[in-house]
Amino acid sequence: MKANIDPEQDWRLATKLVRGGTKRSPFDETSEGLFMTSGYVYGSAEEAERAFKGEDQRFVYSRYANPTVEMFESRLAMLEGAALCRGTSSGMAAVFASLACQLTAGDRIVASRALFGSCHFVVSEILPTFGIEATLLDGTDLEQWRAALTQPTACVFLETPSNPTLEIIDLAEVAALAHAAGARLVVDNVFATPLLQNPLQMGADIVVYSATKHIDGQGRSLGGAILTNDADYVENCLTPFLRHTGPALSPFNAWLLLKGLETLELRVNRHCANARRVAEHLSARADVARVLYPGLASHPQHDLASRQMRDGGTVLSFELPGGKDAAFAVLNGLRLVDISNNLGDAKSLATHPATTTHQRFTPEERAEMGIDLEDAEDICDDLDRALAAVS
Repeated sequence: MKANIDPEQDWRLATKLVRGGTKRSPFDETSEGLFMTSGYVYGSAEEAERAFKGEDQRFVYSRYANPTVEMFESRLAMLEGAALCRGTSSGMAAVFASLACQLTAGDRIVASRALFGSCHFVVSEILPTFGIEATLLDGTDLEQWRAALTQPTACVFLETPSNPTLEIIDLAEVAALAHAAGARLVVDNVFATPLLQNPLQMGADIVVYSATKHIDGQGRSLGGAILTNDADYVENCLTPFLRHTGPALSPFNAWLLLKGLETLELRVNRHCANARRVAEHLSARADVARVLYPGLASHPQHDLASRQMRDGGTVLSFELPGGKDAAFAVLNGLRLVDISNNLGDAKSLATHPATTTHQRFTPEERAEMGIDLEDAEDICDDLDRALAAVS
C-alpha cells in the first residue's frame, strides 16, 4: 500500500521542470491542458454566489485565475522554492505590480541605480508621481545601503546581476539592512534565473521575473512572475492589485512558458558554458577594452558572485576603445549573432544598451550605472570577424 504523500516534494530538479504542477483534466491529456477561456459556468445560482464570496475555491474568471496559468505558477514556485507565485502579462507588469501593490503616498523606496531602463523609470519617474520617495544608490556599495536604510523604508528593490553592467549585489547583507529598516526586499532575478540563484534563500521577501527571457527562452512569448513566501503580502497587497488592475497572464502564453520550463536547465547550462567561453575569448583580444562576466576572476565582484551564484551567468558585456562608432561597426559586422534587445534566447543576441534599452539615460547617468545556444566557437569566430573589420 502506497504512503499518502505528495511525490512532487521529493522530485529532483529536472523532474520538477517537466512535471511540476501538472493537473490533468478528465480527458487525461499527456501535455498540459490549454484552457483558453475567459469564464466558467456554475451548476446553480447558489454555487455562483458561494464562488464569488470565496466560500468555494474554484475558477471564476481568467483575469483572477486560470488552470493553465495556475500550472505555470505551481511549477515555477517549485523551482524557486517559493510557497506562492502569481503570473503576469510581462516582466515589467510583474515589477510594477510587486512594488505598487505595497506602496502608498508618503512611503519610501530605496533601489540600486543599475537597473533595466524600464525598471529605473518605474522607480525614479512613476512611483514619485504617487507621492512615493525614491532613493537610488550604488548597489555594490554596502556603505551606501547602510546610510540610506538608516531611515524608515517601505521597500527595497534591486537586480543582481544588473542589466547590462552585470554588477553583483550582496543579497544577504542588503536583506538584513532592509529588514532592520522595516522594508521588504524585492529582487529582480532575471539575469540569474532560478537555476543559478535563489534570493528567497538569502533573505529576499519577493522575487520577480521576466519569463519572456530564459523561461520561455525562444523568443515566442511575453510573461512575468512574482514569487514569495509571504502569504499576507499576496492576500492583502498583491492579489487585490492584480485582480483590479488586470495584468493577467494569457493562458496560451502560460502554456508556452510551461513548455519553456521543460528545457530550462539544459538551456541555461549551455548558455553559461558558452558565455564563459566567449568571455574568455574576448578577454584575450587586445582590441577589447574590458569584458564583464561574473564568472571571470577579473570581474569586480567575482568572489561574491562565486558565493551567491551557482555559475557565472548567461550574459556578458564588453567595451571597445572606439565607443559608439566601434560598437555599431561590430554589431553591423556580425553574421551569426543577431542584433536584438532580448536576452536568454536560444539564439545568441547582442545589443548596444546606451542606444536601445538604456537610451533614455543621460551620458552621466549611464556612466554611473557603470549578451546563447549555438556552438561557442562559432560565436567566437563571428565576433572575431566583426572585430577584425573594425581594427
